[in-house]
Amino acid sequence: MTACRRKGQWLEWTANAEPSTFEEVKAFLPDAIDERTLKKLWGASGIEIQGRRILLRLFPEESLQYMPEWTGIEVLFEDDFCLVADKPAGMKVHPTRESEGGTLLHAVGWHLESTGQSCRPRHIHRLDEDTTGPVLMAKCPWAQVRLDEAMREKKVERTYVALVHGRLSPNRGCVDAPIGRDRHHATRRRVSPGGERAVTHYEVVESYRSATLVRLRLETGRTHQIRVHLSHLGHPLIGDTLYGGRSEGMERQALHGERLTFPHPWSGESIEVHSPWPPDFAALNERLKK
Repeated sequence: MTACRRKGQWLEWTANAEPSTFEEVKAFLPDAIDERTLKKLWGASGIEIQGRRILLRLFPEESLQYMPEWTGIEVLFEDDFCLVADKPAGMKVHPTRESEGGTLLHAVGWHLESTGQSCRPRHIHRLDEDTTGPVLMAKCPWAQVRLDEAMREKKVERTYVALVHGRLSPNRGCVDAPIGRDRHHATRRRVSPGGERAVTHYEVVESYRSATLVRLRLETGRTHQIRVHLSHLGHPLIGDTLYGGRSEGMERQALHGERLTFPHPWSGESIEVHSPWPPDFAALNERLKK
């Protein structure tokens, strides 16, 4: 079977024989296309057979969910199936109330529309409003299914860097502590025996006089997980006043998504995307070194 190629709304490739039935089409396709998707496409005339060529309508034209807005975001990775956008501080990933604008989905919508793409971005995970870094998005319904599945199976790996108060010890470890809502505060979370399991792996990168640069990897993805776990250890994020941190000249929590690794929805290839440190984080790190 030759490499696939996109033709408008269709994904096309050439099989090594002419299929004529659903079962024969399924036998020629890679494992990336599950039977449920194929049956749905078959029933909706989303599969065409032209001799040895098989075409799947994987890229239906879609209108944007939110009005596009230009904000000059950087796209770190993009192909026909997905993209990774670098979220700046102070921007939500998606609206949380009606008619709210200025989110990453609005900005990505502008990028797609301005490049002539008739598709709808679908975020696969989220970052807190004041956390910076890469956010993975699917560009078609099928890719969303595949990437959501990868998230559930913990095949999407997110690595962060943070600056915390105090000298964190030991130099590496794992926080396995459930997180639940704080009944005394509407937006805060806390370590709670009745909460959902949350696991954070950490490693000290560099220790300063009164702070630590630490790299973290999430095994789970609970709301405010890194912020809650580091506060629980007695080393809140610098700038994270909600969880006991002090500003130290940082107007937000000192947390940045540094790397994102995920299996490509079509090929299964491991895609690794890096996001450079934002200026405020880099400047704070340099000040703490002195």
